Parts: sequence; C-alpha cells; structure tokens
Amino acid sequence: MFLFVAALLIAQSDTPTNFTPRTDSFDYVKREEMIPMHDGVKLKTFILIPKGASHAPILMTRTPYNASERVLRFNSSRLASVVPAMDDTAVAAGYIIVFQDIRGKYGSEGDYVMTRPLKGPLNSTDNDHASDTYDTVDWLVKNVPESNGRVGTIGGSYEGYTAVMSTVRAHPALKAAVPFAPMIDGWMGDDWFHNGAFRQDGTLQYTYNQEATRKNDKTWWSDTRNTYEEFLRAGSAGALAKARGVDELGFWKQLAAHPAYDGYWQGQAVDKLLAKDPPKVPMLIVSGLFDQEDIYGGPALFAALAPTDPSGERVHLVLGPWNHGQGRGAGRGIGPILFEGDTAAWFRRNVMQPFLDYYLKDGPKPDIPRALVYETGADTWHRYDSWPRACESGCPATSRPLYLLPDGKLGFEPPAAGQSKYDEYVSDPAKPVPYRQLPTLDGESPDTTWGEWLVDDQRFAGSRPDVLVYESEPLKEPLRVAGQPFAHLSAATSGSDVDWVVKIIDVWPSEVPNRPVLGGYQQMLSADILRGRYRQDPASPRAIQPDKVLAYTLRLPNVSHTFLPGHRIMVQIQSTWFPLYDRNPQKFVPNILFAQPGDYTKATQRIWHAPGNASSIALPVVASDQRAAVLDRVRVN
Repeated sequence: MFLFVAALLIAQSDTPTNFTPRTDSFDYVKREEMIPMHDGVKLKTFILIPKGASHAPILMTRTPYNASERVLRFNSSRLASVVPAMDDTAVAAGYIIVFQDIRGKYGSEGDYVMTRPLKGPLNSTDNDHASDTYDTVDWLVKNVPESNGRVGTIGGSYEGYTAVMSTVRAHPALKAAVPFAPMIDGWMGDDWFHNGAFRQDGTLQYTYNQEATRKNDKTWWSDTRNTYEEFLRAGSAGALAKARGVDELGFWKQLAAHPAYDGYWQGQAVDKLLAKDPPKVPMLIVSGLFDQEDIYGGPALFAALAPTDPSGERVHLVLGPWNHGQGRGAGRGIGPILFEGDTAAWFRRNVMQPFLDYYLKDGPKPDIPRALVYETGADTWHRYDSWPRACESGCPATSRPLYLLPDGKLGFEPPAAGQSKYDEYVSDPAKPVPYRQLPTLDGESPDTTWGEWLVDDQRFAGSRPDVLVYESEPLKEPLRVAGQPFAHLSAATSGSDVDWVVKIIDVWPSEVPNRPVLGGYQQMLSADILRGRYRQDPASPRAIQPDKVLAYTLRLPNVSHTFLPGHRIMVQIQSTWFPLYDRNPQKFVPNILFAQPGDYTKATQRIWHAPGNASSIALPVVASDQRAAVLDRVRVN
C-alpha cells in the first residue's frame, strides 16, 4: 500500500499545474467568453470558429440547458461532431457557431426567470431576452474578426422562444431567425396548460429541475416507475407540488396564482405581442405535426405574423411530420409510423440552409413557399400560399362537418330525427383514462417513448366504458385533410365542471401485409382537451349548469394527412387524460390545482347527436380541385 501511495504522489508531482490540452489537430477553435450586458451582468458564451474561417456568418443559440454541454455533444476534434444536429448543415457551410447560457443559468450571471417576459407590465427590469440578444450580437460583430458581421439565431422549444425574442427590437446585424417548436402561449396550448387544463406530468418535473438550482444540480425524484400511480396517489397537482417542495419555486407560484387566461398569460402571449409590433427579421418558423410539448406555438406565431408580410417573402412556416425534437434530428418516422426517407435531414439541407445562406452569406434566393407542409398518409411535401388551407372561416377552403351519429357511427350526413338523442358514460376521477398505455413513464426515464405518444395506438382507450367511440365505414376513396379541425360538441354533464378530450384517429385496415404491426392500428392524428369552466371566457371560469345541453368548441391541432382507401376515420371522446393533465373534480371549485380529496366526484357525461343538438368535427377536407402544388418526394437514402 505504501509503495502504491508513494508512486501516486510521484506521478502527481509531475502533473503540470496549468495543463493545456493539445488542440493542434482540431478543425475549429473554441473561445469561452463572459459577454457583458448593458446592466453589467455577464453571460457565459462559447464561440466555435472553423479554422481558417474568414468573413463567416454567425449562427447563435441562447439556451437554458447548459451551453457547455451543448458544445460538447461529442468530445471531438471535428466541429461537425460537436454541435447539435440542427446545426449540421451550417457547420458544413463554414458558419461560426455560438452557444450562450441565458441570464441566471449555468455559467451566466444574473437572476433566472422562467420564459422571462419582455420589458413591460410583467417585467419591470431593464433586461429581457431581446435586450440580452441585442447586447450579445453587438459584442460578437465587434469582437469576432472572423465573422462577416451577420448573425442568425436558431433553437428549439425554450431555445425557440429565445430565437423569437431575438427578433424584437433586433440588432441591425441580426439577419435571420429559425425558431423550432417555439414556446408561444403557455396557457392556450404550449407546455403548461391546454385550454385551461394543467399539464401536470412534465410541468412539475421541469419546474423543479429548472428553478431549484442554477445548474440543475437537483432533479426530480420518484419512488415509482409509473407516473399514473404517482400522480393519482398524490391527489391534486398542488398537493404533489407541496410534497416535493415545488411550491417554494417562483414559477409554480405564478402557475398557481393564474389558472385562468388572465392578464398574466395574455400579457406574455408572444403571438399577440408580435402581431401588434411585427419584427422585420426574416423568420423560418418550424413546427411538428406531432409535437408532444409545443404543438400550438409555431402555427399560432405564423398566423399572427403572416398578415404583416403580404408578399410572403419574410415569414415562412414549415410543418413537418415530427415530434418535439425531430426537426433537429432524424425524421424517418415516429414509433411504428414511417415516412418517405429522412424528412428532417431533407428539410435542413434543402430548405433551412438555403434560407440561412441567403440572408447570412449572400447565397442564391431560395424557392421557399409561404408554408411548406408534409402530408402523412400520402408521404408528400406540399407548398401552400396560405395556412391553414381549410378552417372554419377565412381560409381558401371551408371545413366539412363530420357528424357523431347514433350507434357509434361517424359520417358527413347529419343525424336524422327519431333516433337515439345522445350517448353517455360515467367519468370517475378515481379511475381516470390514461393518456397512453400504462405504465406512463417520466419523460426523463431512460426507456421512455414520450416523443411517440401523439401517434400511439388508441385501442387501449377505446375499449374502456368511459370513452365514447365513433367510427366511419371503410373509405372507398382517399380523403385529404389540411388545416385546423374544430370539435363542436352538444354536451351535458351531471357535474358543475367538466373536461372534454377529443381525438381524431386514422384506423388502419385489420391486416397490413407489409407492416403487420399496423394491422388495426388506431393512429392518433389530432387531439386536445378543453376545461369546461372556460367554455364562454378563458379569463373567467364559470360553473356549469348540471344536465343542461351546452355548446362546447374545441380547437384541435393542425392536421395534414390523407386517409387512404380501406382506412376508417374514428373519433374518441373522454373526460380525463391522466396523468398528463390534472383531473377535473367535476364539481366547480375555485382553483383545481388545489382541489381536495372530497371534491372529486363521478359525473355522467352525455354527447348529443340529435337534430338541433348535433355534435360534429369540423374536418378541414381539401377537395380534389383545390390541391396544392407538390414538391418532389423525399426518397429513402
């Protein structure tokens, strides 16, 4: 033992006190900087410069997820192996890549505020993501001599939010922005709530991880593999937050204080803010049709900004067949659903990089339509001069009502008189419908398939007595949909509050010879939830009159899909989607986040399908004479 210790001491004495790793063979130079903001706070920034670069554009990501790790995806001497996939084409094009920790996270100074609002009523300080980006861009173009003085911003999710914020009061050197799946409105349909229903499984864990410490040193812990059991055992979202100490964190306090769509949420809805003062920076908004986290933001932002760009030159939308992160990685399929080739890599090479090159390095003008949308089922990209193509009003095509009919049928003809007036089920909060097949795993679990659940097989839910199922006959011709579906329910509840979950599903034939796993598969295409207390006004919750037939309208996520011959269309309706969304007690209480065990009651829910009280889905069917131009198919490599 003594000889070993002595040898170790000798070895240690030979170690240089200031060891500098050799980087001679690296094809890039990494600079670490603390860039000062106008208020004196310094932000940790990593600058990756290709060796020999001269007059190169800068592509920057501002992140709450540790810039140091983002530039060390792989510890490699090759820049192409170091940066994330969404920057792969930019690396090949010789761009300078920049990652920066946002204010208050990891290596950056200052205080952290979750999705910090712009300066104004909700932010009394003199700094926000717009000002921090401005100061950073100003420093970069003055202190990176290898650059050409042009900067673009890029990022996904929270980083997509910071990319959008960079365009507000933008620095003159900021020439383009590419937000992937940006967080735009956390109450209407991104991350925290959907139409008033709280997305507890995910939000509680994320808040804990992000706000407990600057460097995410403390992470959410769990005693069970199944979050369904964990959240059910805890009771309300507020009870679990208190048990884990989340109630001490600033963002939870805001969530708990603002369960309705009040001034707090309206005042930081990015689409509404930017519609009033549109940015001039060209923007390529990228979203996924199956984004399990921020499915609302991209299309909402495009809808707000498109009218400010009548020529369609500055604001573009891409809707790919992707989940939350897929546009930045591999896009060959989700779960058992496969697409034509790597749709994400094709997009980055043929759309995103030409967009960046045009604005950042005087490349050829790209042929990018106002909206580029992938159509699943047909596996084809489409170019559109507007989006959504079909909707309830104000679109090139008007939706067709698909009626919920007696005996579980679904069709385009309205219900006839003399048939049963409604279907009913009992919703029991003690036995909520899971949002996917059990066990529901934490999104950070090593074997989670969290990114696939929006295309999950829904047979597990349709077999339950508390889920209504409506199904069409097998289709004889292809049926193409492109746009925004709406659910129009004539419904009643025996309770004084209610949630409605509506799912549009493509039912595959019972046998699929070349893909046996898809035989009878019930592929979810578009689904969402509405909290009944906000039926009339999202800012003013109101109790529901028991047993009264009322009209409920639920906006569903965008679809771009062809139902193929032999397939069926299905609609499922239920009142719980657990544990992703917290349980509605089905009795009106002031704040559902703090519902008590005795508040949760069974309720009988009725969906009406009688003349005068017909329930339907406004399905954005595109007629054959309204077909858009089709881009070349993306072939399998």
